[in-house]
Amino acid sequence: MSDWLSRHVGIEPWVASLIAIAVITIVLNQLAQVLLRQAARWTANTATAWDEAVVSTARRPILVAMWVVGLSYMARVLQRHVEEPFLAEVQALRDVALIACVVWFLLRFIGKASRHIIAARVARGEEVDGTTIDALGKLARLVTFVVAVLMVAQTLGFHITGLLALGGVGGIAVGFAAKDILANFFGGLTIYLDRPFSVGDWIRSPDKSIEGTVEYISWRHTRVRAFNKNPIYVPNAVFTNIVVENPSRMSHRRIKETIGLRYEDIDRVAPIVADIRAMLVAHPDIDAAQTLIVNFTQFGASSLDLMVYAFSKTVVWVAYQEVKQDVLLKIGGIVAQHGAQVAFPTQTLHFPPP
Repeated sequence: MSDWLSRHVGIEPWVASLIAIAVITIVLNQLAQVLLRQAARWTANTATAWDEAVVSTARRPILVAMWVVGLSYMARVLQRHVEEPFLAEVQALRDVALIACVVWFLLRFIGKASRHIIAARVARGEEVDGTTIDALGKLARLVTFVVAVLMVAQTLGFHITGLLALGGVGGIAVGFAAKDILANFFGGLTIYLDRPFSVGDWIRSPDKSIEGTVEYISWRHTRVRAFNKNPIYVPNAVFTNIVVENPSRMSHRRIKETIGLRYEDIDRVAPIVADIRAMLVAHPDIDAAQTLIVNFTQFGASSLDLMVYAFSKTVVWVAYQEVKQDVLLKIGGIVAQHGAQVAFPTQTLHFPPP
C-alpha cells in the first residue's frame, strides 16, 4: 500500500496518514455538531433543565477536545518522520489540553447550574438565598481549579507528594506573611456559613460607622452601599469582631413615643389613655398580638407623660412612616376630643411679695 501510494499518487504514506487523520477529525467534528444540536433540541422540550445545561455547556469543550485528540495523533505520525524535540512532549500536552477542556466544561456548568437553581426557585415562588448559592458556586470552582492544577502537575512529571509537602511548609510561611488575607478569607467563609446577612439586606453596626445595603460579598471584602449612596468596602475579618444588626430581618417595626399633656388636664388622663389603647387595638396596621402599652408613666418637668408602645405589621421603612404618622395624628385627635392639649416646655416664676 505504501509503495502503491508512492508510485501512483506521489504522496508519502505518512503524509497520507496526516491527511486521513485530518479528514476523519473534520468529519467526526461535523457529526458531533449535528448530534449536539439535535440533543439541544431534545433537551429543550424536557421537564428538567439539567440535561439542557449539560448539553449547552459541553458543546464547545467536546468539539475542542476532538481537535486536540486528532492533532495529537497527527503529531505522533510526524514524530516518526520529523526530528523535532517539541513533538516528544505532545502526549503530555494532549493530556493537559484534555484536562483544560474538562475544567472548561465544569466551570461553565457550575455557572449555568447556579443560574438555573435561582431561576427555578423564583419560578416556584420560593425564597432564594443568592448568597449561599454564590458561595457554593465559588467553592466548587475553587475545588475544580485546585484538582486541575494537581492533575496538570502530575501529567507534567511533578511529584504530587513532594509538591504537597512543599506546599505545607510554604503554606506556613505564607500564612504568617498573609495573615490579613487569610483572616478575610475565613471571615468570608463565616459569613457564607452563618449567613448573618445576605446581598440586599440592610445592615448596621453600633461598633463601627457601617450602615447601608449589602451589594456584594466576596472572599476578601463585603461592599455596603451607604444611604448617601457611597460604597463602603469592609474587610470580612471585621465582621468576626463586631456586632452586626440586620434590620432587614425584623418581624415588626416599633412605635415608641412619649406624649406629654398639660398638668391642668390631669382629670382627663385616664379616658385619653383608654381611648388611645382602643384606637391601637382596632388599627388595621398595628399588630395587637405584640406588646402594646399605653400608660401614664411619670410627672414630667412640665407635662404629664404618657408612653405609647406598639408594633406595626409592616417592616417597610416608607410604609412604617405612614403608619406612624396616622397613629400620631389619631392620638392628637383623641387629646383634642377630650378638651386637653399637648404640653410644651414652660416655666413658672413666683415673685415673693414686697
